Amino acid sequence: MNAPPALVLVTTSFPIKGDGSEAAGSFVSDLAEALARHVPVRVVAPGALSIREMWADNVEVFRYESPSRPLSTLKPWRPAEVRDTLRVLRAGAKATRDAAEAGPTVHILALWALPSGYWARSAARASGVPYSVWALGSDIWSLGRIPGVRTVLRSVIRGAACRYADGMQLGRDAARISGRSFEFLPSSRRLNGRRERPLTSLPPYRLLFLGRWHINKGIDLLLEALMLLDGGSWSRISEVHIAGGGPMEGLVREKVGALLAEGRPLRLSGFLDREQATAALSEADYLLIPSRIESIPVVFSDAMKMELPVVSMPVGDLPALITQWGVGVLASRVDAAAFANALRTAVGQSPAHFSAGMEECARQLLINTRQLCVQLGFGEMIPSEVA
Repeated sequence: MNAPPALVLVTTSFPIKGDGSEAAGSFVSDLAEALARHVPVRVVAPGALSIREMWADNVEVFRYESPSRPLSTLKPWRPAEVRDTLRVLRAGAKATRDAAEAGPTVHILALWALPSGYWARSAARASGVPYSVWALGSDIWSLGRIPGVRTVLRSVIRGAACRYADGMQLGRDAARISGRSFEFLPSSRRLNGRRERPLTSLPPYRLLFLGRWHINKGIDLLLEALMLLDGGSWSRISEVHIAGGGPMEGLVREKVGALLAEGRPLRLSGFLDREQATAALSEADYLLIPSRIESIPVVFSDAMKMELPVVSMPVGDLPALITQWGVGVLASRVDAAAFANALRTAVGQSPAHFSAGMEECARQLLINTRQLCVQLGFGEMIPSEVA
C-alpha cells in the first residue's frame, strides 16, 4: 500500500530538552501534532545529532545537528560562530531535502522565512512541490533590515505559494518588503489546564514575566521599571515572579539581587516546562510583556486562555488587541518609565476588571488546522466530518 502524501514542516524552533527553553518550540510541536490529525507530517528541526525519530502518531522528525544555542543568537563576526552558522545552514538544507524525498510530499511549509524558507525553496525546486512561508517578527523586523539578507528574504517570500504572518502589522510590513500579500495566522500553543484560582480582587497582586531574557523581550526595561516603583506601589504587589533564561542572565541576576536587597518581593526561576508554565500563569494576576519588539507573542495567547490580564509595551499588534478587547494595561511608549506607570495603573485596580474580553480574544488567536491543510493542498485528503 502506497504511503499517503505528507506535509513537510521546516523550522528552527522545536523541543529538544522539553524544559521550556525552546521559546516557540512547544507551539511548533503542538501545531505538528494538530496537523497530523489530518495528514502525515514530517518535521525538519534542530537537534543534538542529525537523526530521524518518531515524535508522535503520524509525526516524524528529521533532526539536523545544531549548537545548543539558538541559531538567532550566533554572532557571524566571530570566527567560531561563523563555522557553527555555516554548519547549521548546511545541515538544515540537507535535512529538508531528506524529508521532502522520504516519500510522497504535497507541500513544504517553512516556519520561519529565514533560514527555513530558504531551505524549503531549495528542496521545493529539487522535488517539484510547492512551498509556503510563515513569517515571524525576527524575519521581517530584524533580518529584513540587513541589505543582502533582505534581498534573499524578498526572493524567498515571492516564490512562496502561500504567505502567513503571526501578526497583522507584521504581515503589512512583510508585504511592503516583498510586494506579496500575507494572511494572518496566529501562533498559539496547547496548555494543559485552566485557571483554577480566580484573579485576586484586592491587593496585593501577583505579577509574572515568562520568557527569554533577551534585549528584544525587554527584561532590562522591566527591571528598571520595578526599580522606579515607590513603596506605595510595592505595597500592592505580593510577588513579581520572573521566569526564563537567556543571554541577559547576568544582568537579570544583578538587578534582581539589588531589588531583593531593598526588600522587594521578587522570585527568580529558570525556564518553565508546559505544566510549570500553566501553573505559573494560573497563579498570577497580571502577565508582564515589556518587549521592545514583538508581533503577538505566544505568551499573550497563553494569558488569554488562562484568563490573565496583561501589562504590555505598545508594540506590534498588542495595542490593537488590548484596546479592542480590554484585556490589560498598555504603556504609553517603549521605555522603563512608561512601563512603571503602566504597572502603577495595573496594581491600582482589580485585575478582574479586565475579565470580560479575554475569552473572545483567546478565540481570535486559535489556529484552524483543517483550513490550513486545505490551503496547502490537502483538501481532498481530509474527510468532511473531520473537524
